[in-house]
Amino acid sequence: MVWYKPWARSKRAAQLVSAEDLIATTRAQRTGGKVHVTNETAMRHSAVWACLRLRADLVSTMPVDVYRKVGGINVEVPKPPVLVSPGGTQVGLMEWLYSSQVDLDRAGNAFGLITERSGVIGPDGRGLPARIDLLALGDVTVRSRGAQITKVIVGGTEYEPWEIWHEKQYTIAGLPLGLSPVAYAAWTLEEALTAQQFARDWFAGGAVPMAELKNTAKTITPDQARIAKDAFRASVSDGDLFVHGMDWEYKPIQAVASQSSFIEARQFAMTDIARFFGCPADLIDAAVSGSSITYASMTQRNLQFLIMNLGPAVARREGAFSRGLVSGPRFVKLNSDALLRMDPEARARTIASKITSRTLTPDEGRALDDLPPLTDADYAQFDRLFGKTPAVSLTAATGAPPS
Repeated sequence: MVWYKPWARSKRAAQLVSAEDLIATTRAQRTGGKVHVTNETAMRHSAVWACLRLRADLVSTMPVDVYRKVGGINVEVPKPPVLVSPGGTQVGLMEWLYSSQVDLDRAGNAFGLITERSGVIGPDGRGLPARIDLLALGDVTVRSRGAQITKVIVGGTEYEPWEIWHEKQYTIAGLPLGLSPVAYAAWTLEEALTAQQFARDWFAGGAVPMAELKNTAKTITPDQARIAKDAFRASVSDGDLFVHGMDWEYKPIQAVASQSSFIEARQFAMTDIARFFGCPADLIDAAVSGSSITYASMTQRNLQFLIMNLGPAVARREGAFSRGLVSGPRFVKLNSDALLRMDPEARARTIASKITSRTLTPDEGRALDDLPPLTDADYAQFDRLFGKTPAVSLTAATGAPPS
């Protein structure tokens, strides 16, 4: 028996070397140690949040359609209720897809409790899920034998595997669960979050950085030093003046947070995190200074992102939904056309080209722009404006009489 709860563990590095030795020293003195990396603390970093948000936003806004093949052609069929409101009346499909995609991308797994089933029998001989209430990852523990899950424990209650909806990604052979990017990125995340916490603690006391307050006239005792320090802190904490004689010298220490090596370390951490979470750095505004990638159009950029980064995740979800949420020869597709939406001029040229090449009718082209089919009055108006175009007979167009 093996117990798995990988998303609850942080993968700690034995030793971290920050951009400056002073960062490591001051961090231990002022914050009491390193940052513990978990699914929750990881999202405090803007790069992690941006990657998860971008991917989940796009996946959750893709229309979900159900098809079956008829004569070699995909014909759309009605969606089951679980693909309309999977979490009941309170949780619609968009919210459900967003939440589960965030869990998949940060932990490699998403779990839900199947609370209702339909009358349609699935491949396992049970009714297909009609409602799936997503579960918090921290509440889920899995017991397995080899690559098979034998029990799922949710808040102390045991469930059979068939009672639980489970999606996974980033899998390896022999493990029943997907790998967690947060766990494998813990080293980078720990360094980034530690630097972030250091910067926050550095400036938390106000605009005055750490400094040296020195008595140039005499050697002072520890008690005198404490009194002077307390008096100085009490004055500057609220922006007041600190009054002293000629024997005291105030010397600010250079803020490490403004040094170039510190800033470069934080910028590199953002691009490194983007690699772990499958997002190009420029899409989350984390591109390294001095590097540039140009594309012929935004459509081309989005196409690369879809193929190289988001497409596999979409295909995995389509497969999971097709196997577990619909019956028989039906299958589920997430429509990614919205991600590849062209600018109006390019879109118009594409539609016109398809009409000219006779792969799309004018009415079908108008339907793509949510316009009704042309009427006889519309055709008459075109004839008045541009002159009447003689109809081309089928014989003249093809060289063969109609069948």
